[in-house]
Amino acid sequence: MARILLLHSMYGLRPAVHQAADRFRAAGHEVHVPDLYDGRVVDTAEEGIAIKEEIGRDELLKRAVSAAAPLSEDGLIYAGFSLGAALAQNLALGDERARGLLLMHGTSDMAEGVSADDLPVQLHVADPDTNEPADWLNHWYIQMRRARADVEVFRYAGAGHLFTDPDLPDYDAEAAERAWAIALDFVAGL
Repeated sequence: MARILLLHSMYGLRPAVHQAADRFRAAGHEVHVPDLYDGRVVDTAEEGIAIKEEIGRDELLKRAVSAAAPLSEDGLIYAGFSLGAALAQNLALGDERARGLLLMHGTSDMAEGVSADDLPVQLHVADPDTNEPADWLNHWYIQMRRARADVEVFRYAGAGHLFTDPDLPDYDAEAAERAWAIALDFVAGL
């Protein structure tokens, strides 16, 4: 059994996040799903960007750290969707006890000199994805490898950015099921 911290996207704590948590729980894992938006959930990217900017990146990271701190002593798997993936990456790279990092639909830049000694990392991303362009993903991959992370990248041709959320226009049922099968295997192996 693994302990997972699952962070939502800029759309807030939507039903798809709870469904993802339930997938992991059904596989025997303990999952924590903090609400970084204080109950606000939106339906459009514009609304999500407005909330994200209102709260601010530093405050969102502070809220994510506060959610992780009481859980991290025995090692967490950090996971997230898009914005939540970026936050999860920052948390995992700052936590020497992190057991793994599962990124759904997003990444984050990294500070110079970060070390991720053999941290298992798995990224699931649309191909192409305007939020995660190929040039950026290549740069991100090189940075992660330089940090000595054990990285796997899975790209889903023709899928939309948040292709695992059945309530958004980006949803792609086939890509979502494939991604979840791979992600569940990844977590089971940690």
